[in-house]
Amino acid sequence: MLGRRGFVRAGVGLVLGGTAGLGGCLGMFDGPADEQTTTTTTTRTMSSVDFSTPAFADGASIPKKHTCEGADRSPQLDIGNVPDDAGSLALVVDDPDAPSGTFTHWLLWGISPDTTTIPAGIPGTETVEELDGAKQGENGFGEVGYRGPCPPEGDGPHTYQFTLYVLEKPPRLGAGASREPLLKELEGIAMGQTQFTGTFER
Repeated sequence: MLGRRGFVRAGVGLVLGGTAGLGGCLGMFDGPADEQTTTTTTTRTMSSVDFSTPAFADGASIPKKHTCEGADRSPQLDIGNVPDDAGSLALVVDDPDAPSGTFTHWLLWGISPDTTTIPAGIPGTETVEELDGAKQGENGFGEVGYRGPCPPEGDGPHTYQFTLYVLEKPPRLGAGASREPLLKELEGIAMGQTQFTGTFER
């Protein structure tokens, strides 16, 4: 496994995000969403942390096999240059373009900072043995684990955010939790974040 190196800290205030209602990602759920709340904190963009996927380029179209029109399989994620003083990593994948508000597609935390690859096809279990017991939370579909892009038909392209949070220590949160409790837990322990995006339309 690759070692970790230091990084340049850049002070940029960013928003962790809000909760996800069940509206806006499938045509059958495109009505009004439940009341939305927002949790915010200030984190740094860690441009020196490497975070990408071999499945598609940053900002490019997400292949169908990673969406509801294909196998709905999570893509491989590659991580590098995590700072030496990091204690844990967390992942949030969401769709801020959903008609009813930000929609959550994947929550994964308790990832070892030494992790260099999150393999494709992570199963929808509360704990992930392939990642030494990392925990998964509830997505906007009401299920645990990854569910891929599935915007309403004819809604145009949505942009999906893959955000990696670098943390001082693992979140004290049980598996199966939803977005809002996770983001609240990250408020006091997030050192910074890095992100790439992909697009998809039906």
